[in-house]
Formats: sequence, C-alpha cells, structure tokens
Amino acid sequence: MANLPLVHAMLERRDPEPAFFAPFVSAPMRVEPGWIDYNGHLNMAYYNVLFDRAVDEVYELLGCGLAYLQESRHSCFTAEVHLRYLRELNAGDLVRVTFQLIDFDAKRLHYFEELHHAEHGWLSATSENMALHVDMTARKTVPFPQQIAARLAKMKAAHAALPVPEAAGRRIAMPGR
Repeated sequence: MANLPLVHAMLERRDPEPAFFAPFVSAPMRVEPGWIDYNGHLNMAYYNVLFDRAVDEVYELLGCGLAYLQESRHSCFTAEVHLRYLRELNAGDLVRVTFQLIDFDAKRLHYFEELHHAEHGWLSATSENMALHVDMTARKTVPFPQQIAARLAKMKAAHAALPVPEAAGRRIAMPGR
C-alpha cells in the first residue's frame, strides 16, 4: 500500500473520476534488508509483495480497495499468477511497478505488471495475473458493481493504446520444445 495516502487524498477531494494513466505507475518502494535471502538478493516471495502493493494502489483507484471491502464485503482475489524473474534486486534498491489492464469481464481482471529499478530504469520482473471479484460472505465470484465496471472500462480504454506485453500469455516450457 505504498501510495495509498495519495489515493485517499484524491478520493477525499471527491474527484468525480480518477485519471487513468497508461500504464499506471506505482509510488516508489524500497527493497527492505529483511527481504534479502541467503543468495544475497531479493527473495522470490518479496517480488510478490512489491507487485501486490502496486495492485493495492490500483484497486484504490478503481474503487475496490480496503474501504470497498469494509463497506460492501466484496473484494478481489488473485486466481493465477505467472511471475518472471529477470534481474536481481538488492537491499535498498528503489523500485516502481507499472500496471496494465489487459482485459476484464463481469467478474475477472487480467492484468500485467512490470517491476522496474526506479533509479536506473531496467526491468527486474514481470507478473501476469488473473483476479476474481468475490462476495466475501458467500465466498463466490460475483459481478463488479456498475461504478467499478465503469472505471475498469475507462482504464481499459486508456490502456488499449499500449501494446500487449510480449511476455503476456507465456507458458512455462523447456526451451525449444
């Protein structure tokens, strides 16, 4: 939840609609020393933490963040993730995550994230995700409410100008097979 104060400030101003930049870029985050593994680099689990914090910012922007959960008892669950580790991160590195909405339907989101070194710009990791909109009481998928579906449509329209990431839709396989 790296940039939630900014998102909450926007919502408190009662801006009628958020701006959907293409792609969404998270607030900067720093790799914490406790996240470094015995190989001397960022442990694989904490790449997910960084990606998840960026998604929390996006969910707040879309109107389906923590307050939405508390008020409606609905939330988004990650159903599937494909993570690629491309370049090591070290303690203290400053990073940013980009978020691109690839597609959505009544109950699902398909999105792609890239984790970049914030100071040097290189790509460290990617994460492709499928998330489900869930009624927390019934623990079943349900359609997004109209206001969130409308924001998803606006975000998708803004992101439609972006090329689909080369790594989207990849599968794990041995090279050459």
